[in-house]
This record gives sequence, C-alpha cells and structure tokens, in this order.
Amino acid sequence: MTTAWIDTHCHLDAPEFDADRSAVRREAMARGVDHCVIPAVERSNWETVRLLAHQHGDSYALGIHPLYTGRADDGDVALLQEMLVQHHADPRLAAIGEIGLDYFVPGLDPTRQERFYRAQLQLARRFDLPVILHVRRSADKLLKGLRDLPVRGGIAHAFNGSLQQAQAFIGLGFKLGFGGAMTYDRALQLRGLAAELPEEALVLETDAPDIPPHWLYTPAAQRAEGLPQGRNAPAELPRIAEVLAQLRGQPLAALAQATTANACAALPRLVPLLALRGIDGEIEE
Repeated sequence: MTTAWIDTHCHLDAPEFDADRSAVRREAMARGVDHCVIPAVERSNWETVRLLAHQHGDSYALGIHPLYTGRADDGDVALLQEMLVQHHADPRLAAIGEIGLDYFVPGLDPTRQERFYRAQLQLARRFDLPVILHVRRSADKLLKGLRDLPVRGGIAHAFNGSLQQAQAFIGLGFKLGFGGAMTYDRALQLRGLAAELPEEALVLETDAPDIPPHWLYTPAAQRAEGLPQGRNAPAELPRIAEVLAQLRGQPLAALAQATTANACAALPRLVPLLALRGIDGEIEE
C-alpha cells in the first residue's frame, strides 16, 4: 500500500471555490492529497458538505461552528440530531464538527456558544463520533467541556495554544491540527510546538480557503491597494508538510505516513475509505 496526504480540515464548500471547485480538488489529488475532510459550519451547509464528500470521494463532518451560533436557531441542535440519525451509517460521515468556542471575535455571546458546544458534545457521545474542534483563545474552556462530557477524541483544529494545553488535549485522545499558520517565521511558539510535540499527536490541514501559508499571504498594505488575499487550497498541503518536516528534521515520506496514521486514529471512519484507494492508515513498526 502507498501512503498519502490527508487534509483533515478543508472547507471545499466555501463560495471562494464556486468558480472552480472540481478543478481545485483535482489539483490537490494530482499533488498527492488523496483525502479531504470537509466540516460543516451551520445548518444551511450540512447537506452541501455531505454531497461534496460523496462527489469527490472525501469525508465530511456535521456541526454548528461557534462563529455561527449567533444566527443559529435554538432548534438547530435537534435538526442536527435528526441529520445524524439519518446519516449515521454513512461511511463518509467522519465526525461532529466544526464545533467549539471562539473568544477572539468580538460580539459573540459566550454563554450561547457554550450551550451549543456542550449540546453537540452530547450528540458526539450519543452517536459515538469524534469531534473536530474550533479552538481560538478558548482551549481551557473547551478542555473543561471535554472533561465534563468525554467523547471518543478527534482533532483540535488550527491549534495555537500552550504546551500544557496541547498535552491536555493529547491526554484526552485528541490530535492537533497544523497548517498554514505554522509556515510564518514569526510564529515562534507554534513552530516550537510543531517541532517538539510527539509525532503521534500531529495531523495536517489547510482550513482552505482560510489561513493561507506565508507564500499566499497578501500584507494589509497591499490589500488596502486592492490586491486580494491569497486563496488557500488543499493542493497547498504538501508544501505545508515540507515546512513541518523541516521543523522536525524528519524525512517527508515518514511524516506523510505518520500524519496519515494519526488522521485515521483521530477519525477512524477514514480507514476503510483509504483502504479502497490502497492507502495504509497504519504506522509500520
């Protein structure tokens, strides 16, 4: 079997991809990104991410993102439960997500966020699914929720916390997602974590079309002059992986094998899907 790159967090349904979505996915495949996990953010795109995953041979997650809790209906959790009942047997349904807490963006009701977060942890427990977590200035509160309502692990997406917080997530069975933010020289703490954390804790992601790596980033001054921000895409994942391999002093092939196995450990429903493509989700001893 061969080993491939897995983009564990890609918003392929985003409007930024409306003009060339299939071409974007083909380019990623051509660069070795054999699988993408497409998380939902609100009720309106649950069915969209499901259909996209089936169209492109990928996986999806269903959930309510903390940034969308302000416009979510109180009944959306019940509707999510109905969706999970309907599709729980779907092998491409990999997780509950993207869920979590965001204490960075102003104007969000923290109490409302926490209510949606805990309700979705309850769904993850009921349906025995891992979760994909949005973590932004909220690691400690997220960890408290996980201790109160333990789930079967998952991924702490775009992790950028402390070593102690990283170890706490790992101790609860989570992998940590690293992507474009790690490619910036000034991201010293994040790059240090990427270099020092145990290999078995790491998964790769793009968060496309967001969190562009440094080679796509357009500085604020240039954006003010009308230049657009660079669009991140799943095809960037191998180059992001090269940065991680350099930080760790690790051969790229070994990193590919390890992060693929880690993604499969975090999201076990990936294993049979990858096996259909001849991709091994196990680390060789």
